[in-house]
Amino acid sequence: MTVGNFKGGVGKTKIVTMLAYDNAQVRHKKTLVLDLDPQGNASQVLAKTANIERIDKTITDAISSGSIAECITPIMDNLDLVACNTSFRSFSKFVLTNFESEIEQISVIRNLLKPIKEKYDSIFIDVPPTISEFSDNAMAASDYSIIAFQTQEESLDGVSKYVGYQNFMVDRYNINLQVIAIVACMIEPDDNLDQTILNEAREQYGDAVLDTVITFQKRLKRYSREGIYLQKNKNGKFDQWDYKAHDNFIKILSELDARDAFLTANA
Repeated sequence: MTVGNFKGGVGKTKIVTMLAYDNAQVRHKKTLVLDLDPQGNASQVLAKTANIERIDKTITDAISSGSIAECITPIMDNLDLVACNTSFRSFSKFVLTNFESEIEQISVIRNLLKPIKEKYDSIFIDVPPTISEFSDNAMAASDYSIIAFQTQEESLDGVSKYVGYQNFMVDRYNINLQVIAIVACMIEPDDNLDQTILNEAREQYGDAVLDTVITFQKRLKRYSREGIYLQKNKNGKFDQWDYKAHDNFIKILSELDARDAFLTANA
């Protein structure tokens, strides 16, 4: 699943890292995060989560060697990472230099993932908010897209552009890709404007917009700085503030499972 929007700062990386963490740690599903954003924010958060100071192998090394298996960094039980850093900014040049046909150019990441895809229950892909070889390759490698948005007019407009471009990719290259969910992120529950734009999104996109929304919580901001955790008290129960931060992501994973089952049954 690629998590995207052509507007930056809408919570894409937050959704990728939190869904991956909870899928691995709470649901015990074998999970991979593939970071395709040269800013490497997802890689940084997960490195902090695992107390890893330096990741030597990245997606750039996988592109150079033709093997992604050697560039997987274990984060914790059931959670792996293929990291990214600024060296990946040269990906566009690499693609255009080494592949002649458009279908080859958009299939680099898909072909890299083929040997390891069956090892994982879920793969979450983080991408920059651009129409580029990064987003093209992520779309071609994915079964589903999750579109993140915040309740701002520009962000909602980014959803429309993303859907339109995805439809173009499907039609042009005959790839099998569907929008599985549109997720509102960092909502202020008592903010009238937030609720108005959220309602507009539901009117425009219907059931594609998940019932569960990600509300603004300070604990989520802390995870970006310190790494993700879900602590337990001495009585064995989860810390209430940690669990509150994770709860909606766990609910989203359940909604995604239900939608996947429905789409697969009706394919």
